[in-house]
Parts: sequence; C-alpha cells; structure tokens
Amino acid sequence: MSTALTHAEDTQITASNGRIALEPNPRRIRAFFAGHAVADTTRSVYLFERGRLPMYYIPRADVRTEFLVPTSTTTHCPWKGDATYWTIEIGDRRAEDAVWSYPEQFDGSLDLSEYVAFYWDRMDAWYEEDQQVFVHARDPYVRIDALPSSRHVQVFVGDVLVAETTRPRLLFETGLPTRYYIPRIDVRSEYFVPSPTTTACPYKGTASYLSFTGTTELAPIEDLAWFYPFTTAEASGIDNHVSFYPERVGKILVDGTEI
Repeated sequence: MSTALTHAEDTQITASNGRIALEPNPRRIRAFFAGHAVADTTRSVYLFERGRLPMYYIPRADVRTEFLVPTSTTTHCPWKGDATYWTIEIGDRRAEDAVWSYPEQFDGSLDLSEYVAFYWDRMDAWYEEDQQVFVHARDPYVRIDALPSSRHVQVFVGDVLVAETTRPRLLFETGLPTRYYIPRIDVRSEYFVPSPTTTACPYKGTASYLSFTGTTELAPIEDLAWFYPFTTAEASGIDNHVSFYPERVGKILVDGTEI
C-alpha cells in the first residue's frame, strides 16, 4: 500500500528503522530553473532523516517531467533504497543529476515512489508561497523570535570594551544559544572594518561580517561579528544590529554576568 500523504490527518509516518519520517507540507513549493517552474506543488512532504537537514519531496505529477532526461546514475541509501536520477535540460541550460527518486519501496522503509527530490543548489530559486527561501528547506520545527530587551550587554575583546547597549535585540532560535544583537550605533566602529565574508540563513537572511582591526596589545581578528542588512520577516528587528561570537571575544557580559 502506498504511504503517499494525501490527507491532513496523516500527520506523520515514521520508518520502522526509526531513521526517516514524512510529514505533509501544506505550503506551495516552487523550484525554478532557466525561467521555468520545474516543480510547483501544494502536496509536497517534508522528509526528515536523522542527522540531515529536512528536504522537500515533491509528487512526480507536480513536476515538469518534459524537462527531465534520465541518466545512468544510481545511488544506494540503506534507509531509502536505490535512487535513479534525471538531468534537467531547458534550452542551453543543464543541471546534471539534479533530480532523483526511489522508484521501488525499500524493505523496512517508506514508499517514496510517488515523489522526486531536487538538489537545492542546482536550482536557480526556491519559493514557499511567494517568499524566496535560501540555502535549504526550512524546518517547520525551527522557530525564530527576535525580541526587544532592556538588558545591559557589554562586549569585550581582551580588556577593550567594543560594544555596550541597554537596548539589544535577543534572538531565540530553536536548538541554538541565545544571540545578543546590539544596535550598530552602540558598537565602537573605530575597531571594526567590513569583511568580504557573507553567509546565508533560510530563517534570518544573508549576513555580512565585521573584522576586528586590532590594537597595540591585541591582534586583528577576522569575522569577529556579523549583522543582517536585511532580514526575513521572522527575524525582523535584528537588521543592522551586530552580534558577536562569545567564544572569540574576550567576554560578553549580560547584566554583569558573563555568558
């Protein structure tokens, strides 16, 4: 019997080996390549696999299969079975082995035969509803809260006070330590220069970095702090606030207590 999820009441199905779970995703998911929505669905599922990021698995019926060319590539997963692959070809654009599926149900696993999956970074863009999603599929169990606070936050590099505020934004993110974001005006800019480094987060946005310039007593430190010039809606409020790596600065005090 197929385990494809078609009803909202089918909240979760877990593989007998405890390694894999599927969960319905009611959001519209679209994957774009070469100007075309190669996948467009409101019937995808999240595939959760222990030790890996969640992935969208999309019903084959909601994929533009005319753009898919079968390849000879195969891989084996001990939890899901044997995968076959397709290359996406649209005009003069190709994404090699960008799509895969498990056409035969593997003993002890879930039936994934009705779904295909995509390598995230081989697509040009991904959208949940009309909001672009970056880096990887967003985990529905990760929550972001950016809250205003009146805590007294001080950041030291060595014995040098480089930032101090009583109006931080505290970022609470599922599974991660609290991050303290300080308004840029409360950071001593004379100690920092922009870094070329950027990183992207599907929950917060694209971060830019600042490097510590050093002093007579202290060596420069690259990428000591980061900020988001623009944020996602979930992280609204931390834009143009600066956060620091506690393990790389001398110390961070919150209301006089080192964190």
